[in-house]
Amino acid sequence: MESVSQGGLKASVVPLSVPVSVPGSPQTAASSSSPLNHKPRTATMEALEDITYGSIAGVIGKYIEYPFDTVKVRLQSQPDHLPLRYTGPLDCFRQSIRADGFLGLYRGISAPLLGAALETSSLFFFERIGRETVYKLGLSPRDQDLPLPALWFTGAFSGVFTSFLLTPIELVKCKIQVPAAEAGSGAAKPAPLRPIPVIKEIFRHHGVMGFWHGQMGTLIREAGGCAAWFGSKETSTKLLRGWNERRATSTAELERMQAAPLPLWQQALAGASAGMSYNFLFFPADTVKSRMQTTPTGQGGARRSFGMETRALWQQAGLKGFYRGCGVTVLRSAPSSAFIFMVYDGLKSCLPMQ
Repeated sequence: MESVSQGGLKASVVPLSVPVSVPGSPQTAASSSSPLNHKPRTATMEALEDITYGSIAGVIGKYIEYPFDTVKVRLQSQPDHLPLRYTGPLDCFRQSIRADGFLGLYRGISAPLLGAALETSSLFFFERIGRETVYKLGLSPRDQDLPLPALWFTGAFSGVFTSFLLTPIELVKCKIQVPAAEAGSGAAKPAPLRPIPVIKEIFRHHGVMGFWHGQMGTLIREAGGCAAWFGSKETSTKLLRGWNERRATSTAELERMQAAPLPLWQQALAGASAGMSYNFLFFPADTVKSRMQTTPTGQGGARRSFGMETRALWQQAGLKGFYRGCGVTVLRSAPSSAFIFMVYDGLKSCLPMQ
């Protein structure tokens, strides 16, 4: 076993039956001195860490970003047959707070909290599986850190699998954030929606497969976005670590830098760059997905495919229509992503499950 620790993303990759035993590591030293720490780490424990610590990090990140996400979805989902309801993010904030108060921006957060825990834990879990796949295919030796192109691949690998878990949750979230009256004809303001009634309505009108309406948009966003999320994090971390090492004035200082994690502000900077890359590069796919998922439930004939929704938006607003809400989304992703990586890496480092 070897512990892959590039950029603070401490994802130890182990064969399912091989215990952790790194000669000279602090863990090995602790194991020899204390019988309480002698239990070997296994792939099961690594998976449990990914799920538990990823869930915690995801929930914290979601509380930070959710008001901005509500504004983003409302900007994206403005109907193409009516005048624009909002002139921009600030106007959307003002109108939303005036109509529902600040807490109205957290409307429907219960489903997204579940989604955030599921998404983040799945991303880290499947990214680790992606690393193991690269090793098993012989694309990289186990005794070396993965090269950056391989890390971009493992991010995409993670995103593909995670997208199938996310689409149903995001469908419910979008319908709660943008009620049918707001997304459609501009009728009287409806009562706030709740997850369970929305789930029942989707199932009644469209069956089980109806929960994956918008899957193509989620797949494109997650596969490309997660490649950028993990890849940018690792690339930024490598650049920052190299910059730190070039500034070392002695061999002892250099060795200390190589053994220690990045300073907190640099970890935050690397995490922020990951979030901004994830949201900006594939934002048009997310816009199309949001428009598909805010279509009023029950209007079977009005449900457009990904291609149909893309063409309709292009005809209505051109290229700029695909980037409605992009600025506020990229802005909120910086602190959210920074906290997610810092919390996840911190928990993995300080509270290892052994």
